[in-house]
Amino acid sequence: MAQTVFITGSTSGIGEASARRFAAAGSRLILNGRNEGKLQSLKAEIEVQYATEILLLTFDVRDRQAAKEAIDGIPPQWQAIDVLVNNAGLVLGTDREHEGDLAEWDIVIDTNIKGLLNITRLVTPLMVKRNSGHIINIGSIAGDAAYAGGSVYCATKAAVKALSDGLRIDLADTPIRVTNIKPGLVETNFSVTRFHGDRARADAVYKGIKPLTGEDVAETIFFVASAPEHVQIAEILIMPTCQASATVVHRNIKQ
Repeated sequence: MAQTVFITGSTSGIGEASARRFAAAGSRLILNGRNEGKLQSLKAEIEVQYATEILLLTFDVRDRQAAKEAIDGIPPQWQAIDVLVNNAGLVLGTDREHEGDLAEWDIVIDTNIKGLLNITRLVTPLMVKRNSGHIINIGSIAGDAAYAGGSVYCATKAAVKALSDGLRIDLADTPIRVTNIKPGLVETNFSVTRFHGDRARADAVYKGIKPLTGEDVAETIFFVASAPEHVQIAEILIMPTCQASATVVHRNIKQ
């Protein structure tokens, strides 16, 4: 039977690209997102292009009860999850820490940390029971070093690294693998969300550079998941060639 891949936040960006990449390889997909319409559209597109099966789970990863009901209700023939891609995540605003919006912080923390924990806690026991599986968390270069206007987001991605490392330690006596993938600048809907829909500000983030695409990161995720079973790629930092660190980026901008 084809492997089953569970992807959170699958309706755009890295999540959507990952769904397409795994489908191209013949994987069955469990796709999660908050928007039922977008999930249905993605399912229809992928099913036309690839011969694969898709199960949709519509819920917000922040909602622990909804997540539990959805995952507990997965049909038996779908419960053998081979790969979990914890992709759902976001950032809101660029406020300085002492001026930040507390409500926005709650959304970011609850999605990037608690949402990841919710799904990991519900899916990992299924892998432990089968003694097989791979958990791939989407972290960020932001988890390596804080930058101006992003301290809370950076803290959540530092937490993703710590949670990935801790889970890997906790599962060391099993064949289950844990990977943390840390992208640098990726042009997706990420910046549009950060700037509350301001497309001009979002476009300015990528001015003068050739950033990564969602497909670039999806290819890395697929590579990690395709490694031989005895190979555990614990962590990958992936950046566009023009980027050297979280804050050092060379831009070709004509004056």
